[in-house]
Amino acid sequence: MLNPTQKIAVYMEGHVDSDYGKMGAGVVRYLPNPIVGVIDKKFSGDQIQDHMPTEKQAPILGSLSEAIALGAEVLILGIAPSGGRIPESWNPVIEEALNAGLSIVNGLHDLLNPVWGAKIPFPEKQWIWDVRVPQFIPNIATAQAANLNNKRILFIGTDMAVGKMTAGLELYAHYQSQKVNCGFVATGQIGITVTGKGIPLDAFKVDHACGAVEQSVMEQKDKDIVIIEGQGSLLHPGSTATLPLMRGSCPTHLILCLRAEKQSLRSPEHIPIPDLQKFIELNESLSSVVGTYPQAKVVGIAANTSTFSAEQARDYITALETKLNLPVTDPIRYGMEKLATAIEQA
Repeated sequence: MLNPTQKIAVYMEGHVDSDYGKMGAGVVRYLPNPIVGVIDKKFSGDQIQDHMPTEKQAPILGSLSEAIALGAEVLILGIAPSGGRIPESWNPVIEEALNAGLSIVNGLHDLLNPVWGAKIPFPEKQWIWDVRVPQFIPNIATAQAANLNNKRILFIGTDMAVGKMTAGLELYAHYQSQKVNCGFVATGQIGITVTGKGIPLDAFKVDHACGAVEQSVMEQKDKDIVIIEGQGSLLHPGSTATLPLMRGSCPTHLILCLRAEKQSLRSPEHIPIPDLQKFIELNESLSSVVGTYPQAKVVGIAANTSTFSAEQARDYITALETKLNLPVTDPIRYGMEKLATAIEQA
């Protein structure tokens, strides 16, 4: 839906520095389009580099009107509120964007088109992209991917919002830089927005979810390596995403993602993160089901150490590597070469 030359404004009001701004952070880091500005009046006047590690240059603006004046053509809603609901307080911003001729990208469960689609003033050049609308009804999965000869790398996590998408896209970028014949299966709103294709996994009916993953993986069967963007966690009581990803992709390799500072789930906080070795064994066992499916092993850890100092991050990674006898990296701080090597050697 996005033309790569269109100029983007990212709406992150109140959330440039919060976990709920992960959609905006992902767009800023990975979308190839020019970013004219990120909207959050609290930090107006700063640069986005002041608040997140990125090579992108973009000012933080106090209002949408400033972004429009800078030539914005598309507004991306860069906040992911709990439950995926669109707050009423966003309505004036949506209306202003449409009246100014901007198109809108919406990655939330609440859809914009049913409410705003008929109100688009310039339908010949404007559009609303509700990313979380499935584009096909898949067949029931039949484990076709298990017969492929390529490497299928699935990202799993100890929780939601631990960096599965970030680690996946960083690994994909690493392989692209090495000219590897690699594909990426986007399964969430950020990955779909950035790559322009994929499946909104949590918008599919449960019976269709495995088939949607399988179809997407089979469409890239000619790739030597297929990266499958992770969603959710086996540990989280509100998540059902991991099993469809496992069954649909029949992975050959797993990469565990976690937040270094967390000993419990972000929410609900009363659920502790268990012993990592046992959690790894659980994911490996469920993936293979006693050898019924390919024997996928966790080959490395992607640790989000963003709340740690550089020294703390190095010490944490060293200690975790010693404890688990697995390579560990922070994808943003140190890149993914270490994990790519582990995949090659596995």
